Amino acid sequence: MSADNQLTRVQRDDLRAIAAMIVPASDAYEVPGADDAVIQADILATLGRDTKLVVAALDHLARLAGQPLAGLDVVRRDAVAQEFRKHGGAAAATLVRVVLQCYYRDDRVLRSLGLELRAPFPNGYVLPDGDWSLLDPVKARSGTLRRAP
Repeated sequence: MSADNQLTRVQRDDLRAIAAMIVPASDAYEVPGADDAVIQADILATLGRDTKLVVAALDHLARLAGQPLAGLDVVRRDAVAQEFRKHGGAAAATLVRVVLQCYYRDDRVLRSLGLELRAPFPNGYVLPDGDWSLLDPVKARSGTLRRAP
């Protein structure tokens, strides 16, 4: 079953509203917002294992709003989103990740970034060398994870 069938109409409307807040459209860069119909269709088609947490995030947003998020005015919607950002936990992080991953694989967005419209592999993308010393504090920590037997 696709996520489109698992999300109610109200949840899909709220998903579109919060997606537009996460990545608004830009006339300057000639890119759609994450509320674009094509991007929304991609989100719904690929939710898969993230469906449960995304539904939890959308339900949390609606509880904070006291009604569907999409029905709020811009000022109240922003206040609800700020509260959600502070207390949304793993569900909020999952919702944002899902929106961003679908947004940044849209052809229009890739074109605006000057990227080829192709899969990243097998050719890969060259990344500039960064400051590897930023990892020194992590390397210096003692092992905090338990070792596999």
